[in-house]
Amino acid sequence: MPESADSGAPVAGARIAPEVVIAVDFGLRRIGLALGDTLTARARPLATLSVPRGRAPGDAEVERIVAAGRAAGATRIVVGCPYNEQGGPHPLAEPATRFAAALGRVSGCPVHLVDERHSSLEAAEALRERRASGTRRGRVTKPDVDGAAAAVILERWMAGEGDR
Repeated sequence: MPESADSGAPVAGARIAPEVVIAVDFGLRRIGLALGDTLTARARPLATLSVPRGRAPGDAEVERIVAAGRAAGATRIVVGCPYNEQGGPHPLAEPATRFAAALGRVSGCPVHLVDERHSSLEAAEALRERRASGTRRGRVTKPDVDGAAAAVILERWMAGEGDR
């Protein structure tokens, strides 16, 4: 629900406008992107960005993601934040959080973090099942998995996981 201007509390009976949201599966070598909308609560892989060897994701990747989001009309960004099996922060959690903050600064959009644990495994399995059923042709590549993992992350956020 929309928030009231003074308290931040939802306004009863207010209508929620659908939004386009871009999601990011952060990685040091590849960054998966997905788009979705809050009306259908569905997401689809958009692209996978390659990060040049020898450097961490930075301004160039932030600019490309923000440009992709603007081109699609995105008003929010969802970033997968890695945690370990016990729920504690993974070594990539801090870089992913810094990257998410940079996306927010450059885009001016709200940024939300979602636990990305097992999103790549879930995405890879779904892609393999589609290939086995004949609804997908060609082999499943790492960039395919990264884009599909971003879609998994976005659908988790739309289902209520992560920060709102």
